[in-house]
Amino acid sequence: MSKKRAVIIDTDPGIDDAVALAIALNHEELDVKLLTTVAGNVSVAKTTDNTLKLLSFFEKEIPVAEGSAHPLINEFEDSADIHGESGMDGYDFPKPTRQIETVHAVEAMRRTILESKEPITLVPIAALTNIALLFAMYPEVKANIEEIVLMGGTMSRGNTNTSAEFNIYVDPHAAKMVFQSGVPIVMVGTDVTSVAVLTNQETEKIKTLGKVGEMFYAMFKHYRGGSLKTGLKMHDVCAIAYLVAPQLFETQATYVEIATEGPAAGATVADLKMKYHDEKNATVCVEVDVDGFRNWVINELSKI
Repeated sequence: MSKKRAVIIDTDPGIDDAVALAIALNHEELDVKLLTTVAGNVSVAKTTDNTLKLLSFFEKEIPVAEGSAHPLINEFEDSADIHGESGMDGYDFPKPTRQIETVHAVEAMRRTILESKEPITLVPIAALTNIALLFAMYPEVKANIEEIVLMGGTMSRGNTNTSAEFNIYVDPHAAKMVFQSGVPIVMVGTDVTSVAVLTNQETEKIKTLGKVGEMFYAMFKHYRGGSLKTGLKMHDVCAIAYLVAPQLFETQATYVEIATEGPAAGATVADLKMKYHDEKNATVCVEVDVDGFRNWVINELSKI
């Protein structure tokens, strides 16, 4: 068996985050060193509480550090209309038994990255506030980061304003800092995540997967990122899929700029023809094997 990949996941659970974490925490190829939380789908207090609930549910002992409660500059806008008031509505989780780290997420990331013997892969599946602060405060960590695999962005229509995907829209200034950081980036955006949906056929299979399946099916019934009838969008799960099954995706290396103001704030503008830039700063997922993705999700969840 190949060596496990060391990762830090920055997250804001969120129902699709919960599925992503379930697979990542139980995957034989991933060594999750740290979970950090940020305001996004719901407030940071709720995303932290939800992360602790999931760790207790899956009986995992992984450190959790709470991060930023608001974006760098903009007012905070959550996505409770999609994920429910708690962020994970639909299932009655027991009160979590785990405790968070006593330091801020940025400090916990710095320590974990610098102390790691192997390069760390950062997996932000939320707004990029914590990552931007990390690079601003501790640029020395970049030397021990293999790459950033993030869920965010789009090269087509947005799901917030006309042009922006939610994770980038929440904190576009942070996103701009991260994309200009010089660290290799893989952008898993809604160009692939909006088509990689779980249909009723998949959710009915998930429902049969014991305690885990029952938990997810209960939340799926409350998830407004699609519906059980039309298909559920598993945005954040796609980032985990790319980590362990990159063959499911077609990619293109390019330069991505982030708009920070006006009606296109949060837009990820890709210079696909490299007409305006000499160097590429991101690898963008442009196509996904939808059937392969669905089978992969069912297969991974059935192992838990």
